Formats: sequence, C-alpha cells, structure tokens
Amino acid sequence: MDFEAIKKAAEGYRADMTRFLRDLVAIPSESCGEEGVIRRIAAEMEKLGFDKVQIDGEGNVLGWMGTGDRVIAFDAHIDTVGIGNIENWKFDPYEGYENDTDIGGRGCSDQEGGIVSAVYGARIMKDLGILPEDISVLVTGTVQEEDCDGLCWQYIVNEDFGKAEAQRRIEFVVSTEPTDGGIYRGHRGRMEIRVDVHGVSCHGSAPERGDNAIYKMADILQDVRALQENDDSDENEIKGLVKMLNPKYNPEHWEDARFLGRGSVTVSQIFYTSPSRCAVADSCAVSLDRRMTAGEPWDYCLDEIRSLPAVKKYGDDVKVSMYMYDRPAWTGLSYPTECYFPTWINKANAPHVQALVDAYHGMFGTERIGTPAAMPAREGRPLVDKWTFSTNGVSIQGRYGIPCVGFGPGAEAQAHAPNEITWKQDLVTCAAVYAAAPALYKGKGDEDVCEYRGGKTNNDIK
Repeated sequence: MDFEAIKKAAEGYRADMTRFLRDLVAIPSESCGEEGVIRRIAAEMEKLGFDKVQIDGEGNVLGWMGTGDRVIAFDAHIDTVGIGNIENWKFDPYEGYENDTDIGGRGCSDQEGGIVSAVYGARIMKDLGILPEDISVLVTGTVQEEDCDGLCWQYIVNEDFGKAEAQRRIEFVVSTEPTDGGIYRGHRGRMEIRVDVHGVSCHGSAPERGDNAIYKMADILQDVRALQENDDSDENEIKGLVKMLNPKYNPEHWEDARFLGRGSVTVSQIFYTSPSRCAVADSCAVSLDRRMTAGEPWDYCLDEIRSLPAVKKYGDDVKVSMYMYDRPAWTGLSYPTECYFPTWINKANAPHVQALVDAYHGMFGTERIGTPAAMPAREGRPLVDKWTFSTNGVSIQGRYGIPCVGFGPGAEAQAHAPNEITWKQDLVTCAAVYAAAPALYKGKGDEDVCEYRGGKTNNDIK
C-alpha cells in the first residue's frame, strides 16, 4: 500500500474539509433538530461522487461507496448539545472561527469533525482505487445520539438492514467520535435509572399528620452517595462501586473492569409534588446516571439500588425503574427504547482493531500525534485505549455484537464544553487512516472479537 500517496491525498483535501466542517457548525443541530445538517451532508456526499445517498426514516444519512456485499461502516453522530450559557463563550458558537491550526464552534469535536473525515476518507478510497471489490463502504451521519446513544444504530440495524442481514454483512464499524489521537477498543456502558418515593401530604403547620416523601428520598440519596464513595471493605454495609475492580466481587471480569475503569452513579435530577409550599410533599423522584463497567448488566444495577438499606426500609413506597426514550426524530418518527446502553470491549488483537493500528503505524508511526495544544490530553496514554464517555458503540457492538472500533478527530475534553475546538491536522490524519483501513483488514473469521459485551445475554428487556 502506498501510504505516502494516501497522506498526500488527505492533505490535498485539508481546505475542503475545513470548509465543510465550518458549514456544518454554522447549522444548529441539537438532537431531534438535525435536518439542516443531514441535508448538507447528503449534498456533500453527492458532490463527491458517492454511489448512493439516502436519508432513512429516522433521519440518518447513509452514503455508500462501492458495491461489495461485505460492509465496512464509518459512523458519526451529527447532533450536538446546546450551547449552554452564551456568556461562557469567547466566540459565536455557530459562526465559529478558524486559524492556521484550529477550527472552533459547537460540534466541531463532538462530533461533526468525524463525518467530515469519513466522507473525505471514502472519497480518497475512490480517488486512489484502494477499496477492495468485495467491500462496500458505508458512511453514516446519525441523529439523536446526544439524547439516546445508539438509538440510531438500532434503527439502522433493524430497519435499514434487518438484524440478521446487518450481522451477516457488516464486518465492522469505525466510530469517529473524538479519540485524542488514539485508537479506542471500548468504553463503559450506562443506564438511566429513576427512583420514585410515595408520601402523604398534609398541612405544613402539622407535618406529623403526613408522610414526607422528600425526607424518605433524603435517606435514599445518602445510600446512593455511599454506593459511589465507599470502598469495598468488609465493615461497610454498602460496598462502593469500586468493588468491581476486585476479583473477590467480580471474579469473571475484574481485569476488564480495571481496563475500563470503575463504574459510577450520581443524582442528575430531582422532582417532587406537593399541594403547595405550605404542605408536606406527597412524592419525590430522582434520576440516576449510572455508568457501568465490565460485569454490571442492567438488571444487576437495578437490583443494586433496590437492595440499598433505605430503599428496603420504605418497602412498597419506593419504585426503582429504568427510563424509556420515545422522543420523535426530526422526521416525526418515534422509535421507543429502554435507556440501557451496554458496556463493550474488543480484544486488543481483533482484526478490525489491527486494521486501524496498521494504517496508523504505516503513515504516522507508533506514537500518538497531534497539535501542541491538544497534546496534554494525549501524552502518556497508549495508542490503543478506551473512551471515558459513551458512543453509538453501545448498540453496534454492545447490543448486536457487530465489531466496533474508535478513531476520530478532536478531543474528549472538548465535548459539551464552551469554546469547543478541533484541529485541522486531526481531520487530515483521520481521513488518511480511514482510507487505508479497508484494504488492510484481514477479515473477522469465526472468532468472537468481544472481550466483554454487557448486552450479550440480556437484551430482552421487559
């Protein structure tokens, strides 16, 4: 493979990629409002000569290059979070800016830069004639990820392909989420848990006549905090989540858990009902953000909350459940799913991981590269690593076992932050690696490439 020719081709598209990304940033595209960006991506794909471009029922854009039966996909979610407090921004988040090295604006790292590199990576494959005849490349610009990661790929797998067909045809998917210059082989999962507490209202002048749901919830929240902050020593009634790093409590998956990092739980929202400000609250509810390491499937996490001393103390007055998501896409489609996003890890030597490693090494050597401004986040970290946050891989590999691997422009630390930036060199580097990877891929064979997959045995959630 002529790695220098690929690098030269990617460098030749630097200005085009910069322009394309700035166009995308200028179009607000929060979850469920992505139509403008989707149509702009479709236009770029058509201009660059993709063989087929379609927008599916959920509003994802799918661009095809090649006609082979085997599929290698490159995924980028193109929805963004909001801008937050505009006073925290030093520049207009949608007008953005650029200089010789950087591009600024909402979504440039998380994660519209990824679709730019993927689209141009596919074009380079066509320019240089390096796409194997038996492989089609699929570039997906996907929606609703910030709201419900992986929902888009549930739709793509089940509706655009059909589950069995997707699992047969798709060799692997490259997630183009930002990876700080590394190649990522997994991340923790997550789920959204709700705890509801029942009480009885009464006049606030005589609170003893009622049953204050907020007081009950206060006890429960102390137990939730202990679950997060305690260690796993024998004297603790509530063993902290750090216990999953200990072979004693996680004998099958403690090594995987140490790779991913411990799970976590935090209270993210609180709600209540009360007849008035001078009455006892008759209900209280909280949302819990639960991050899951290896060995923590969804039912285990629900049972863990149900087993907290304060939850058991209040018995039938407490309900622990999982959230559902059914917000309509920009097309109007509602595609309900439970808010469970499985943990996944690849084997380090999996063929699809190795294809990216070989492409990267062939063009850029064995060390992470990047602009000086980005390097503090990258120094000291191995090239093959994992994300801190969650991605569409929760469905691609976590639910369906379709191999997934991450390599994308930008930095995790820029995600959801004001003054978000990415680096032009990252766009070029990623486009080059994407272009080379399909021809270097040796095939998945019959071996399961999953090191751990939280959704392998318990996706049938009722």
